[in-house]
Amino acid sequence: MTAEDLAILSPEALPLAARAGHLVGSVIDSSTSLLASMKHDIVRFAMGSPADEAVPIAELREIADAVLSPGSMTYGATEGEPELLESLVGYLSGTADPTAADRVTITAGGMQGLDLACKIFIDPGDLVIVESPTYTNGSATALSYGAQLLEAPLDENGLIVEALPELVAATGRTPKAIYTIPNFQNPSGATLSLERRKLLLELAHRWNAVIIDDDPYGLLRFEGLDIPSFQALSPGDPLVFSVRTFSKILAPGLRVGWVDTDPSLRQLVINAKQAMDTCTNVPAQHLVAEFIRRGRLDSHLAGLRTQYRDRKQAMQASIRRHLGDLVTTTDPEGGFFLWLTLRGDAAQISTRRLFETGLAEGVAFIPGPALSAEGRFDDALRLCFATSTPERTDEGIRRLRRAIDVELGSVAG
Repeated sequence: MTAEDLAILSPEALPLAARAGHLVGSVIDSSTSLLASMKHDIVRFAMGSPADEAVPIAELREIADAVLSPGSMTYGATEGEPELLESLVGYLSGTADPTAADRVTITAGGMQGLDLACKIFIDPGDLVIVESPTYTNGSATALSYGAQLLEAPLDENGLIVEALPELVAATGRTPKAIYTIPNFQNPSGATLSLERRKLLLELAHRWNAVIIDDDPYGLLRFEGLDIPSFQALSPGDPLVFSVRTFSKILAPGLRVGWVDTDPSLRQLVINAKQAMDTCTNVPAQHLVAEFIRRGRLDSHLAGLRTQYRDRKQAMQASIRRHLGDLVTTTDPEGGFFLWLTLRGDAAQISTRRLFETGLAEGVAFIPGPALSAEGRFDDALRLCFATSTPERTDEGIRRLRRAIDVELGSVAG
């Protein structure tokens, strides 16, 4: 076969695995590349990323000088560096999400934790309940292992767990897993109530379904009271697979997270991870471990909570000022996101089209259909309030209003 023959081979002609057809990618992550290609100024509400000024770069630089050595540049234990495991477990003992060292495996961010959960529990054709809307990187991971998704609705108290038995009965099957983001849900910002957490645990045991508990934001509560985690409500429960990350509370580029599982699963988690990457980034683990050991995490989180509360309130004020009755919004008590739903005349607008117009006007967000496996919520969008200053946010909402006005003109025309 010549080079010319190879060059014209289509993907359909390649010996692809059956799962390749389920690798749907991420609109959210792709927005990073898209925005990097833009030449004009854009206010960025799309990615759920900490603000640059929220990353404690000076402290991390100081710690790097103190702790990094040749020993930081070699392979590490798959389950995680001992100093990080010790520091992390000690820190969590004083939170609403305590754990033990034999439950924790360090991962390359939260996404690897989700991949490990799906790799261990999901077979092709298994039914997996997902929130609707949801973080579609999570549902896409389930799809990559051949899952069949069952979308379940949310309200201001999170996943409507009371609706699940009827939804499941209509499928004629029982779910293998339930994927939930219980605290300050991505994208809605809703928090799962205590009563619904208890009911979800009951249903998981009725169905023998694992709860994939994805909680990147739980330590970022800036209003209200903490709600106990699934692990706290059902200690040692083997049907709870908890996924956590430092991406939202320290820096996403470190790619350090952890999973919290029943100790009987830990070796299986290690085996699955060893088939991926051998170990998580060792220098980054040493940085995070020392940051916690020095007592920096508490004060850092306190600063983030204040900053993100102020930024949420600033975004809400800008929305009231510039968008008025054109939208309704959620009111999260923590996390990163507001969920906007268009109303009145604006409800006719497709947020997929609005996304393109918004880019032209200089503002980026995630349109609602990107946050549903079935492409629902064409009248809704997600905004990240964590990344931008109040002044920058106000300019971004002003640009969003201009984009809405352009689309309203198109609809009227």
